[in-house]
Amino acid sequence: MNELNWDTPLKLRALLDELVSWKSMTLSEGERQFPAKLRAKLQDLEYFRQFPNHLTTHEADLRRKFLTAFYKHPDAKETICLISHFDTVNTEEYGVLEPLATQPEELTKVLKEKLDEFQEEVREDIESGEFLFGRGTMDMKMGLVMHMSLIEKASVEKWPINLLLLTVPDEEVNSAGMRFAVPVLLELQKKHQFTYKLFLNSEPTFRQDPTDVSHYMYTGSIGKMLAASLFYGKETHAGEPLSGMTSPYISSFMTREMEWNDLFKETVFGETTPLPITLQQTDLRLHYSTQTPYRSSALYNIFLMERSVSEAFHLFEKVAETAAQKCNASYELICRKHHVEPIGKVKVIRYKDLLTYATNKLGEAYIHEVKADIHYNESWDNREKSLRITDKLMIQCQELAPAIIILLAPPFYPAVNSTGNELVEACTSFITDFAQKKFNLPIKRIHYFNGICDLSYVSYSGSADGWSAFEENTPVWGDSYILPFHEMQELNAPVMNVGPFGYDAHKRTERLNIKNAFEEFPVIMEELIHMVSKA
Repeated sequence: MNELNWDTPLKLRALLDELVSWKSMTLSEGERQFPAKLRAKLQDLEYFRQFPNHLTTHEADLRRKFLTAFYKHPDAKETICLISHFDTVNTEEYGVLEPLATQPEELTKVLKEKLDEFQEEVREDIESGEFLFGRGTMDMKMGLVMHMSLIEKASVEKWPINLLLLTVPDEEVNSAGMRFAVPVLLELQKKHQFTYKLFLNSEPTFRQDPTDVSHYMYTGSIGKMLAASLFYGKETHAGEPLSGMTSPYISSFMTREMEWNDLFKETVFGETTPLPITLQQTDLRLHYSTQTPYRSSALYNIFLMERSVSEAFHLFEKVAETAAQKCNASYELICRKHHVEPIGKVKVIRYKDLLTYATNKLGEAYIHEVKADIHYNESWDNREKSLRITDKLMIQCQELAPAIIILLAPPFYPAVNSTGNELVEACTSFITDFAQKKFNLPIKRIHYFNGICDLSYVSYSGSADGWSAFEENTPVWGDSYILPFHEMQELNAPVMNVGPFGYDAHKRTERLNIKNAFEEFPVIMEELIHMVSKA
Protein backbone atom coordinates (compact mmCIF):
# COMPACT_ATOMS: atom_id res chain seq x y z
CA MET A 1 0.00 0.00 0.00
CA ASN A 2 1.21 3.52 -0.79
CA GLU A 3 2.54 5.55 2.09
CA LEU A 4 0.03 8.23 3.04
CA ASN A 5 0.92 11.92 3.18
CA TRP A 6 -1.59 12.95 5.85
CA ASP A 7 -2.29 9.97 8.10
CA THR A 8 -0.54 10.83 11.39
CA PRO A 9 -0.93 13.67 13.91
CA LEU A 10 2.46 15.12 12.93
CA LYS A 11 1.66 15.05 9.21
CA LEU A 12 -1.75 16.61 9.77
CA ARG A 13 -0.22 19.34 11.89
CA ALA A 14 2.41 20.07 9.25
CA LEU A 15 -0.32 20.29 6.59
CA LEU A 16 -2.34 22.68 8.77
CA ASP A 17 0.73 24.85 9.35
CA GLU A 18 1.25 25.04 5.60
CA LEU A 19 -2.36 25.89 4.75
CA VAL A 20 -2.54 28.53 7.50
CA SER A 21 0.66 30.10 6.14
CA TRP A 22 -1.13 30.67 2.83
CA LYS A 23 -2.76 33.95 3.84
CA SER A 24 -6.30 34.00 2.50
CA MET A 25 -8.23 36.83 4.10
CA THR A 26 -11.57 37.46 2.43
CA LEU A 27 -11.28 39.76 -0.62
CA SER A 28 -7.46 39.55 -0.60
CA GLU A 29 -5.12 38.41 -3.33
CA GLY A 30 -4.17 35.48 -1.11
CA GLU A 31 -7.78 34.30 -1.20
CA ARG A 32 -7.61 34.32 -5.00
CA GLN A 33 -4.36 32.35 -5.04
CA PHE A 34 -5.33 29.74 -2.45
CA PRO A 35 -7.24 27.31 -4.75
CA ALA A 36 -4.31 27.07 -7.18
CA LYS A 37 -1.93 26.22 -4.33
CA LEU A 38 -4.37 23.68 -2.96
CA ARG A 39 -4.86 22.09 -6.35
CA ALA A 40 -1.10 21.69 -6.73
CA LYS A 41 -1.00 20.04 -3.31
CA LEU A 42 -3.76 17.57 -4.17
CA GLN A 43 -2.21 16.80 -7.56
CA ASP A 44 0.54 14.98 -5.66
CA LEU A 45 -1.96 12.27 -4.74
CA GLU A 46 -1.79 9.18 -6.95
CA TYR A 47 -5.57 9.17 -7.40
CA PHE A 48 -5.62 12.65 -8.98
CA ARG A 49 -2.63 11.81 -11.17
CA GLN A 50 -4.72 8.91 -12.44
CA PHE A 51 -7.97 10.96 -12.67
CA PRO A 52 -6.88 14.58 -13.19
CA ASN A 53 -10.35 15.63 -14.35
CA HIS A 54 -11.68 14.81 -10.85
CA LEU A 55 -9.70 17.77 -9.45
CA THR A 56 -11.06 21.10 -10.68
CA THR A 57 -11.17 24.79 -9.85
CA HIS A 58 -14.33 26.69 -10.80
CA GLU A 59 -15.09 30.37 -11.24
CA ALA A 60 -16.81 32.29 -8.45
CA ASP A 61 -16.84 36.11 -8.51
CA LEU A 62 -14.24 38.88 -8.30
CA ARG A 63 -11.59 36.59 -9.89
CA ARG A 64 -12.00 34.10 -7.07
CA LYS A 65 -12.37 30.35 -7.47
CA PHE A 66 -13.57 27.35 -5.53
CA LEU A 67 -12.20 23.81 -5.75
CA THR A 68 -13.74 20.36 -6.01
CA ALA A 69 -11.82 17.11 -5.52
CA PHE A 70 -13.87 14.01 -6.28
CA TYR A 71 -13.00 10.49 -5.18
CA LYS A 72 -15.30 8.08 -7.02
CA HIS A 73 -15.52 4.38 -6.24
CA PRO A 74 -16.32 2.43 -9.43
CA ASP A 75 -19.37 0.74 -7.90
CA ALA A 76 -20.68 3.51 -5.63
CA LYS A 77 -23.56 5.88 -6.34
CA GLU A 78 -23.96 7.46 -2.91
CA THR A 79 -21.77 10.51 -2.23
CA ILE A 80 -20.83 12.47 0.87
CA CYS A 81 -20.05 16.12 0.10
CA LEU A 82 -17.36 17.49 2.44
CA ILE A 83 -17.80 21.27 2.69
CA SER A 84 -15.26 23.81 3.95
CA HIS A 85 -14.17 27.39 3.34
CA PHE A 86 -10.59 28.58 3.00
CA ASP A 87 -11.02 32.32 3.55
CA THR A 88 -10.34 33.88 6.94
CA VAL A 89 -11.09 37.19 8.59
CA ASN A 90 -8.39 39.84 8.76
CA THR A 91 -5.48 39.93 11.20
CA GLU A 92 -5.13 43.58 12.32
CA GLU A 93 -6.05 42.75 15.91
CA TYR A 94 -2.76 40.86 16.33
CA GLY A 95 -0.98 44.23 16.46
CA VAL A 96 2.81 43.86 16.54
CA LEU A 97 2.37 40.10 16.25
CA GLU A 98 0.48 40.36 12.95
CA PRO A 99 3.43 38.97 10.92
CA LEU A 100 3.08 35.77 12.96
CA ALA A 101 -0.72 35.54 12.77
CA THR A 102 -0.47 32.90 10.02
CA GLN A 103 2.59 31.15 11.46
CA PRO A 104 0.99 28.93 14.13
CA GLU A 105 4.11 27.29 15.58
CA GLU A 106 6.01 30.57 15.92
CA LEU A 107 3.02 32.50 17.22
CA THR A 108 2.25 29.86 19.85
CA LYS A 109 5.85 30.06 21.13
CA VAL A 110 5.94 33.88 21.19
CA LEU A 111 2.67 34.11 23.11
CA LYS A 112 4.35 32.38 26.06
CA GLU A 113 6.49 35.50 26.43
CA LYS A 114 3.43 37.79 26.53
CA LEU A 115 1.24 36.09 29.12
CA ASP A 116 0.51 39.32 30.99
CA GLU A 117 -1.41 40.64 27.95
CA PHE A 118 -4.15 38.03 28.29
CA GLN A 119 -6.86 37.10 30.76
CA GLU A 120 -6.39 34.10 32.99
CA GLU A 121 -8.27 31.57 30.87
CA VAL A 122 -6.15 32.35 27.79
CA ARG A 123 -2.94 32.37 29.84
CA GLU A 124 -3.73 28.88 31.08
CA ASP A 125 -4.27 27.62 27.55
CA ILE A 126 -0.99 29.19 26.36
CA GLU A 127 0.97 27.65 29.22
CA SER A 128 -0.69 24.25 28.88
CA GLY A 129 0.85 23.57 25.49
CA GLU A 130 -2.46 21.99 24.46
CA PHE A 131 -3.44 24.65 21.93
CA LEU A 132 -2.15 25.87 18.58
CA PHE A 133 -2.77 29.59 18.00
CA GLY A 134 -3.19 31.47 14.74
CA ARG A 135 -5.63 32.89 12.22
CA GLY A 136 -7.46 30.09 10.47
CA THR A 137 -6.24 27.26 12.71
CA MET A 138 -9.73 26.87 14.11
CA ASP A 139 -11.93 28.70 11.59
CA MET A 140 -11.62 26.67 9.52
CA LYS A 141 -8.50 25.32 7.84
CA MET A 142 -8.34 22.33 10.16
CA GLY A 143 -11.66 21.21 8.71
CA LEU A 144 -10.17 21.40 5.20
CA VAL A 145 -7.08 19.50 6.35
CA MET A 146 -9.33 16.76 7.67
CA HIS A 147 -11.23 16.53 4.40
CA MET A 148 -7.97 16.29 2.42
CA SER A 149 -6.86 13.44 4.66
CA LEU A 150 -10.17 11.62 4.17
CA ILE A 151 -9.98 11.97 0.38
CA GLU A 152 -6.44 10.62 0.36
CA LYS A 153 -7.19 7.65 2.58
CA ALA A 154 -10.42 6.80 0.77
CA SER A 155 -8.66 6.82 -2.60
CA VAL A 156 -5.82 4.57 -1.40
CA GLU A 157 -7.99 2.14 0.58
CA LYS A 158 -10.82 2.17 -2.01
CA TRP A 159 -13.61 3.06 0.41
CA PRO A 160 -16.97 1.93 -1.01
CA ILE A 161 -18.52 5.42 -1.10
CA ASN A 162 -17.86 8.56 -3.11
CA LEU A 163 -16.37 11.63 -1.42
CA LEU A 164 -16.63 15.10 -2.95
CA LEU A 165 -14.42 17.71 -1.31
CA LEU A 166 -15.74 21.23 -1.86
CA THR A 167 -13.81 24.19 -0.49
CA VAL A 168 -14.90 27.75 -1.20
CA PRO A 169 -13.88 31.41 -0.73
CA ASP A 170 -15.88 34.19 0.88
CA GLU A 171 -17.77 32.35 3.60
CA GLU A 172 -16.88 35.15 6.03
CA VAL A 173 -18.58 38.00 4.11
CA ASN A 174 -21.17 37.08 1.45
CA SER A 175 -20.81 33.29 0.95
CA ALA A 176 -20.25 34.00 -2.75
CA GLY A 177 -18.18 30.84 -3.09
CA MET A 178 -20.95 28.56 -1.89
CA ARG A 179 -23.62 30.36 -3.87
CA PHE A 180 -21.62 29.83 -7.06
CA ALA A 181 -20.88 26.23 -6.07
CA VAL A 182 -24.54 25.13 -5.80
CA PRO A 183 -25.17 24.73 -9.57
CA VAL A 184 -21.76 23.06 -9.96
CA LEU A 185 -22.74 20.45 -7.35
CA LEU A 186 -25.78 19.65 -9.46
CA GLU A 187 -23.69 19.51 -12.65
CA LEU A 188 -21.26 17.05 -11.06
CA GLN A 189 -24.13 14.92 -9.86
CA LYS A 190 -25.55 14.75 -13.37
CA LYS A 191 -22.16 14.17 -15.02
CA HIS A 192 -21.09 11.31 -12.75
CA GLN A 193 -24.57 9.87 -12.12
CA PHE A 194 -24.45 9.79 -8.33
CA THR A 195 -26.73 10.83 -5.48
CA TYR A 196 -25.87 13.03 -2.51
CA LYS A 197 -26.30 11.15 0.74
CA LEU A 198 -25.00 13.73 3.22
CA PHE A 199 -23.60 17.27 3.24
CA LEU A 200 -20.94 17.23 5.93
CA ASN A 201 -19.32 20.49 7.03
CA SER A 202 -16.43 20.68 9.50
CA GLU A 203 -16.73 24.15 10.95
CA PRO A 204 -15.29 24.18 14.48
CA THR A 205 -17.20 23.91 17.72
CA PHE A 206 -18.50 27.31 18.86
CA ARG A 207 -19.13 28.20 22.49
CA GLN A 208 -22.65 28.78 23.73
CA ASP A 209 -21.35 31.32 26.26
CA PRO A 210 -17.92 32.74 27.23
CA THR A 211 -17.25 30.03 29.84
CA ASP A 212 -18.41 27.07 27.74
CA VAL A 213 -15.82 24.29 27.25
CA SER A 214 -18.14 21.67 25.75
CA HIS A 215 -17.64 19.91 22.42
CA TYR A 216 -20.58 19.97 20.02
CA MET A 217 -21.87 18.59 16.75
CA TYR A 218 -24.64 20.27 14.80
CA THR A 219 -27.61 18.93 12.83
CA GLY A 220 -28.52 22.26 11.25
CA SER A 221 -27.44 25.87 10.87
CA ILE A 222 -29.17 29.06 11.95
CA GLY A 223 -30.47 31.48 9.32
CA LYS A 224 -29.72 35.17 9.05
CA MET A 225 -31.54 38.08 7.42
CA LEU A 226 -30.11 41.57 7.09
CA ALA A 227 -33.00 44.03 7.29
CA ALA A 228 -32.37 47.65 6.39
CA SER A 229 -34.10 50.99 6.68
CA LEU A 230 -33.65 54.25 4.86
CA PHE A 231 -34.89 57.18 6.95
CA TYR A 232 -36.01 60.16 4.91
CA GLY A 233 -36.92 63.37 6.69
CA LYS A 234 -37.24 66.94 5.47
CA GLU A 235 -34.17 69.13 5.17
CA THR A 236 -33.86 72.55 6.78
CA HIS A 237 -31.19 74.92 8.12
CA ALA A 238 -29.89 74.20 11.58
CA GLY A 239 -31.09 77.67 12.57
CA GLU A 240 -34.68 76.70 11.73
CA PRO A 241 -34.94 73.22 13.22
CA LEU A 242 -38.74 73.08 13.33
CA SER A 243 -39.04 73.72 9.58
CA GLY A 244 -37.95 70.17 8.87
CA MET A 245 -37.40 66.75 10.42
CA THR A 246 -34.03 65.06 10.78
CA SER A 247 -33.50 61.45 9.78
CA PRO A 248 -31.65 60.70 13.06
CA TYR A 249 -34.82 61.69 14.90
CA ILE A 250 -36.85 59.16 12.89
CA SER A 251 -34.19 56.46 13.13
CA SER A 252 -33.96 56.76 16.91
CA PHE A 253 -37.49 55.40 17.21
CA MET A 254 -36.72 52.51 14.88
CA THR A 255 -33.55 51.62 16.74
CA ARG A 256 -35.38 51.51 20.08
CA GLU A 257 -38.05 49.26 18.59
CA MET A 258 -35.62 46.88 16.84
CA GLU A 259 -32.90 46.38 19.44
CA TRP A 260 -33.50 43.17 21.45
CA ASN A 261 -37.09 42.91 20.22
CA ASP A 262 -38.66 39.65 21.43
CA LEU A 263 -41.02 39.67 18.44
CA PHE A 264 -38.24 38.12 16.36
CA LYS A 265 -37.34 35.44 18.89
CA GLU A 266 -37.80 31.84 17.81
CA THR A 267 -37.40 28.78 20.01
CA VAL A 268 -37.02 25.40 18.30
CA PHE A 269 -35.84 22.14 19.95
CA GLY A 270 -35.27 24.19 23.10
CA GLU A 271 -32.80 26.50 21.32
CA THR A 272 -33.51 30.20 20.93
CA THR A 273 -32.34 32.70 18.32
CA PRO A 274 -30.23 35.65 19.51
CA LEU A 275 -32.24 38.87 19.60
CA PRO A 276 -31.89 41.44 16.79
CA ILE A 277 -29.40 44.29 17.05
CA THR A 278 -28.33 47.26 14.94
CA LEU A 279 -25.19 46.44 12.94
CA GLN A 280 -24.77 49.83 11.31
CA GLN A 281 -26.31 53.29 11.48
CA THR A 282 -25.07 55.86 8.98
CA ASP A 283 -25.70 59.38 7.69
CA LEU A 284 -25.85 59.17 3.89
CA ARG A 285 -24.49 62.66 3.40
CA LEU A 286 -20.91 62.60 2.15
CA HIS A 287 -19.90 65.96 3.68
CA TYR A 288 -20.53 68.02 6.83
CA SER A 289 -23.02 70.86 6.44
CA THR A 290 -25.30 73.08 8.53
CA GLN A 291 -28.13 71.62 6.49
CA THR A 292 -29.81 69.19 8.83
CA PRO A 293 -29.31 65.48 8.06
CA TYR A 294 -32.43 64.23 6.34
CA ARG A 295 -31.18 60.92 4.83
CA SER A 296 -29.71 58.14 6.90
CA SER A 297 -29.77 54.37 7.08
CA ALA A 298 -29.49 51.42 9.41
CA LEU A 299 -28.85 47.68 9.13
CA TYR A 300 -30.41 45.19 11.55
CA ASN A 301 -29.34 41.61 12.17
CA ILE A 302 -32.23 39.13 12.41
CA PHE A 303 -31.71 35.39 13.03
CA LEU A 304 -34.11 32.77 11.72
CA MET A 305 -34.94 29.15 12.47
CA GLU A 306 -38.33 28.05 11.13
CA ARG A 307 -39.59 31.47 10.06
CA SER A 308 -39.26 32.31 6.35
CA VAL A 309 -37.67 35.54 5.14
CA SER A 310 -41.11 36.74 3.95
CA GLU A 311 -42.60 36.15 7.41
CA ALA A 312 -39.68 37.89 9.10
CA PHE A 313 -39.92 40.85 6.71
CA HIS A 314 -43.60 41.19 7.57
CA LEU A 315 -42.64 41.40 11.27
CA PHE A 316 -39.98 43.96 10.38
CA GLU A 317 -42.65 46.04 8.66
CA LYS A 318 -44.86 45.87 11.77
CA VAL A 319 -41.98 47.10 13.93
CA ALA A 320 -41.33 49.95 11.49
CA GLU A 321 -44.99 50.95 11.65
CA THR A 322 -44.87 50.97 15.45
CA ALA A 323 -41.73 53.14 15.31
CA ALA A 324 -43.43 55.52 12.86
CA GLN A 325 -46.51 55.83 15.08
CA LYS A 326 -44.40 56.66 18.14
CA CYS A 327 -42.30 59.08 16.14
CA ASN A 328 -45.40 60.86 14.82
CA ALA A 329 -46.96 61.09 18.28
CA SER A 330 -43.79 62.57 19.76
CA TYR A 331 -43.35 64.97 16.84
CA GLU A 332 -46.94 66.23 17.09
CA LEU A 333 -46.44 67.04 20.79
CA ILE A 334 -43.36 69.10 19.93
CA CYS A 335 -45.24 70.95 17.16
CA ARG A 336 -48.14 71.79 19.52
CA LYS A 337 -45.73 72.96 22.20
CA HIS A 338 -43.97 75.35 19.79
CA HIS A 339 -47.10 76.33 17.84
CA VAL A 340 -45.81 75.18 14.45
CA GLU A 341 -47.55 73.27 11.69
CA PRO A 342 -46.29 69.66 11.28
CA ILE A 343 -44.54 68.96 7.99
CA GLY A 344 -46.34 65.62 7.67
CA LYS A 345 -46.51 62.14 9.14
CA VAL A 346 -43.79 59.52 8.83
CA LYS A 347 -45.02 56.59 6.75
CA VAL A 348 -43.55 53.13 6.12
CA ILE A 349 -42.86 52.09 2.52
CA ARG A 350 -41.53 48.76 1.27
CA TYR A 351 -38.70 49.02 -1.28
CA LYS A 352 -40.90 47.08 -3.72
CA ASP A 353 -43.54 49.82 -3.55
CA LEU A 354 -40.98 52.62 -3.81
CA LEU A 355 -39.54 50.97 -6.92
CA THR A 356 -42.99 50.72 -8.50
CA TYR A 357 -43.75 54.38 -7.68
CA ALA A 358 -40.39 55.58 -9.00
CA THR A 359 -40.70 53.49 -12.18
CA ASN A 360 -44.15 54.93 -12.92
CA LYS A 361 -42.89 58.46 -12.27
CA LEU A 362 -39.45 58.33 -13.88
CA GLY A 363 -39.54 55.43 -16.34
CA GLU A 364 -37.68 52.12 -16.48
CA ALA A 365 -34.74 53.62 -18.39
CA TYR A 366 -34.00 56.00 -15.52
CA ILE A 367 -34.16 53.15 -12.97
CA HIS A 368 -31.68 51.09 -15.01
CA GLU A 369 -29.37 54.10 -15.23
CA VAL A 370 -29.47 54.65 -11.45
CA LYS A 371 -28.64 51.01 -10.78
CA ALA A 372 -25.86 50.93 -13.39
CA ASP A 373 -24.21 54.05 -11.96
CA ILE A 374 -24.21 52.63 -8.44
CA HIS A 375 -22.98 49.17 -9.50
CA TYR A 376 -20.14 50.88 -11.36
CA ASN A 377 -18.73 52.05 -8.00
CA GLU A 378 -16.57 49.08 -7.02
CA SER A 379 -15.67 50.59 -3.65
CA TRP A 380 -19.23 49.99 -2.40
CA ASP A 381 -20.24 46.53 -1.22
CA ASN A 382 -23.71 45.05 -1.78
CA ARG A 383 -25.04 46.53 1.46
CA GLU A 384 -23.92 50.03 0.54
CA LYS A 385 -25.24 49.62 -3.01
CA SER A 386 -28.64 48.51 -1.70
CA LEU A 387 -28.93 51.64 0.42
CA ARG A 388 -27.59 53.96 -2.30
CA ILE A 389 -30.07 52.66 -4.90
CA THR A 390 -32.93 53.25 -2.47
CA ASP A 391 -31.58 56.70 -1.65
CA LYS A 392 -31.30 57.69 -5.33
CA LEU A 393 -34.92 56.72 -5.92
CA MET A 394 -36.13 58.65 -2.87
CA ILE A 395 -34.21 61.78 -3.90
CA GLN A 396 -36.45 61.86 -6.99
CA CYS A 397 -39.57 61.03 -4.97
CA GLN A 398 -39.30 63.39 -2.01
CA GLU A 399 -43.03 63.95 -2.03
CA LEU A 400 -43.19 60.59 -0.19
CA ALA A 401 -41.16 61.97 2.75
CA PRO A 402 -41.03 61.84 5.70
CA ALA A 403 -40.76 58.08 5.49
CA ILE A 404 -39.08 54.90 6.59
CA ILE A 405 -38.19 52.80 3.55
CA ILE A 406 -37.74 49.16 4.54
CA LEU A 407 -35.65 46.79 2.44
CA LEU A 408 -33.34 43.80 2.59
CA ALA A 409 -29.61 43.61 1.95
CA PRO A 410 -27.20 40.74 1.36
CA PRO A 411 -26.21 38.32 2.63
CA PHE A 412 -29.19 36.10 3.34
CA TYR A 413 -28.62 32.72 5.00
CA PRO A 414 -31.64 30.40 5.03
CA ALA A 415 -31.92 28.26 8.13
CA VAL A 416 -31.38 24.55 7.51
CA ASN A 417 -32.09 21.64 9.82
CA SER A 418 -31.94 17.85 9.50
CA THR A 419 -32.92 16.89 13.03
CA GLY A 420 -35.20 13.87 12.80
CA ASN A 421 -33.69 12.63 9.54
CA GLU A 422 -33.02 8.90 9.92
CA LEU A 423 -29.41 9.05 8.71
CA VAL A 424 -28.58 12.15 10.73
CA GLU A 425 -30.06 10.67 13.90
CA ALA A 426 -28.00 7.51 13.33
CA CYS A 427 -24.86 9.65 12.82
CA THR A 428 -25.59 11.63 15.97
CA SER A 429 -25.96 8.49 18.08
CA PHE A 430 -22.86 6.94 16.52
CA ILE A 431 -20.63 9.97 17.19
CA THR A 432 -21.89 10.32 20.76
CA ASP A 433 -21.25 6.67 21.57
CA PHE A 434 -17.97 6.28 19.67
CA ALA A 435 -16.33 9.46 21.03
CA GLN A 436 -17.29 8.53 24.58
CA LYS A 437 -16.03 4.95 24.36
CA LYS A 438 -12.89 5.62 22.32
CA PHE A 439 -11.68 8.90 23.84
CA ASN A 440 -13.88 9.49 26.89
CA LEU A 441 -14.96 12.58 24.97
CA PRO A 442 -18.54 13.80 25.55
CA ILE A 443 -19.99 15.42 22.41
CA LYS A 444 -23.36 17.14 22.65
CA ARG A 445 -25.77 17.79 19.82
CA ILE A 446 -26.95 21.30 18.94
CA HIS A 447 -29.76 21.59 16.41
CA TYR A 448 -28.69 24.92 14.89
CA PHE A 449 -25.05 25.88 14.36
CA ASN A 450 -24.84 29.39 15.77
CA GLY A 451 -21.87 30.63 13.76
CA ILE A 452 -23.55 30.93 10.32
CA CYS A 453 -22.20 28.55 7.68
CA ASP A 454 -22.39 27.46 4.06
CA LEU A 455 -24.73 24.57 4.84
CA SER A 456 -27.49 27.20 4.54
CA TYR A 457 -27.27 26.86 0.76
CA VAL A 458 -28.08 23.17 0.49
CA SER A 459 -31.17 21.21 1.45
CA TYR A 460 -33.38 24.33 1.18
CA SER A 461 -36.94 23.41 2.08
CA GLY A 462 -38.68 26.78 1.79
CA SER A 463 -41.40 27.66 -0.70
CA ALA A 464 -41.35 30.35 -3.38
CA ASP A 465 -43.61 32.46 -1.15
CA GLY A 466 -41.03 32.14 1.60
CA TRP A 467 -38.32 33.90 -0.38
CA SER A 468 -40.47 36.23 -2.53
CA ALA A 469 -40.01 39.15 -0.12
CA PHE A 470 -36.25 38.83 -0.54
CA GLU A 471 -36.37 39.00 -4.34
CA GLU A 472 -38.84 41.91 -4.30
CA ASN A 473 -37.21 44.06 -1.62
CA THR A 474 -33.47 43.59 -2.22
CA PRO A 475 -32.30 46.45 -4.51
CA VAL A 476 -29.24 44.55 -5.82
CA TRP A 477 -31.17 41.34 -6.52
CA GLY A 478 -30.43 39.94 -9.97
CA ASP A 479 -27.53 42.34 -10.57
CA SER A 480 -24.71 41.86 -8.06
CA TYR A 481 -26.43 39.35 -5.76
CA ILE A 482 -28.49 36.28 -6.44
CA LEU A 483 -29.39 33.11 -4.57
CA PRO A 484 -30.02 29.93 -6.59
CA PHE A 485 -33.13 29.05 -4.58
CA HIS A 486 -34.42 26.42 -7.00
CA GLU A 487 -31.03 24.66 -7.26
CA MET A 488 -30.70 24.79 -3.47
CA GLN A 489 -33.98 22.88 -3.24
CA GLU A 490 -32.61 20.16 -5.54
CA LEU A 491 -29.67 19.57 -3.18
CA ASN A 492 -32.00 17.91 -0.72
CA ALA A 493 -29.70 15.55 1.19
CA PRO A 494 -29.45 16.02 4.98
CA VAL A 495 -26.80 18.18 6.62
CA MET A 496 -24.42 17.85 9.56
CA ASN A 497 -21.54 19.83 10.98
CA VAL A 498 -18.81 17.92 12.80
CA GLY A 499 -15.61 19.82 13.46
CA PRO A 500 -12.62 20.25 15.75
CA PHE A 501 -12.57 21.84 19.17
CA GLY A 502 -11.14 25.30 19.75
CA TYR A 503 -11.85 28.79 21.03
CA ASP A 504 -12.11 32.43 20.01
CA ALA A 505 -12.73 32.41 16.26
CA HIS A 506 -12.20 35.91 14.79
CA LYS A 507 -10.09 36.97 17.80
CA ARG A 508 -6.32 37.22 18.17
CA THR A 509 -6.61 34.38 20.67
CA GLU A 510 -8.08 32.00 18.05
CA ARG A 511 -6.75 28.57 18.96
CA LEU A 512 -7.18 24.90 18.19
CA ASN A 513 -7.04 22.03 20.68
CA ILE A 514 -4.07 19.95 19.50
CA LYS A 515 -5.10 16.54 20.86
CA ASN A 516 -8.65 16.84 19.60
CA ALA A 517 -7.69 18.15 16.16
CA PHE A 518 -4.88 15.74 15.34
CA GLU A 519 -5.71 12.61 17.36
CA GLU A 520 -9.43 12.43 18.15
CA PHE A 521 -11.16 14.33 15.34
CA PRO A 522 -9.52 12.34 12.47
CA VAL A 523 -10.53 8.99 13.96
CA ILE A 524 -14.09 10.15 14.64
CA MET A 525 -14.45 11.48 11.07
CA GLU A 526 -13.07 8.35 9.46
CA GLU A 527 -15.33 6.07 11.47
CA LEU A 528 -18.30 8.32 10.70
CA ILE A 529 -17.63 8.00 6.95
CA HIS A 530 -17.46 4.21 7.28
CA MET A 531 -20.70 4.20 9.24
CA VAL A 532 -22.49 6.34 6.63
CA SER A 533 -21.20 4.16 3.79
CA LYS A 534 -22.90 1.14 5.39
CA ALA A 535 -26.12 2.92 6.37
